[in-house]
This record gives sequence, C-alpha cells and structure tokens, in this order.
Amino acid sequence: MYKFSYAEILDDSGGESRAREQMALDHALELLHVAEIRGSGSPEAAEALGYVNKLWNFMIRDLASPQNGLGQELRRDLISVGLWIIREAENVLVDPSRNFAALIEVNQTIRDGLK
Repeated sequence: MYKFSYAEILDDSGGESRAREQMALDHALELLHVAEIRGSGSPEAAEALGYVNKLWNFMIRDLASPQNGLGQELRRDLISVGLWIIREAENVLVDPSRNFAALIEVNQTIRDGLK
C-alpha cells in the first residue's frame, strides 16, 4: 500500500512538472509573439530573448541531470534542440534582419509535445 501511494505521488509530480514546463513555454511564446510584432531591436525582443535563454539554460541543466527521468536519447535530443534555441536567440538579438519565426515554431513544437 505504501509503495502504491508513493508511486502515485511520483506520477503526479511528473505531471505537475510537465504542466510547469508547459506554462513556462507558453510564457516564452507570448513574449516571442510580442517581440515579433515590435521588432528585433525593441525592448520586448530583448526581454523575450533573455527569457528564452534563461528558460532553455535551466531546462538543459535539468535534462543533463542524472536524476532526470527521461530516456537518455530523448534527453540528448532535447539538449541539442535547446542549444540550437539559445544560439538562434543570440543570432536574432545581434542581427536585426532575422525574425522570430523559427524560435516560435520550435518552442511551440516542444510545448505541444508536453501535452
């Protein structure tokens, strides 16, 4: 009985973690959409790209942790995606001719995968 209850808690914890990750990605997407409208040189763009950078740095650290419950191959793939997102965010920040479309698309795909 005790082990069964503990397993339920672990399952709930994973669901809650996914929900928090989904909310964080939702917020990133909201910021990116505003930044896309305002333009890459706007304060909104700097805010959105800074948030995306912090979010993915945090997620990469979590994915790299041995305590992360995801499979090794999936973790490796998500880390690779996260590193691309960080690089792309930096590219958009320094090159005003770039847009936010790829960042929005990839973050949206990851967010949708959490559902």
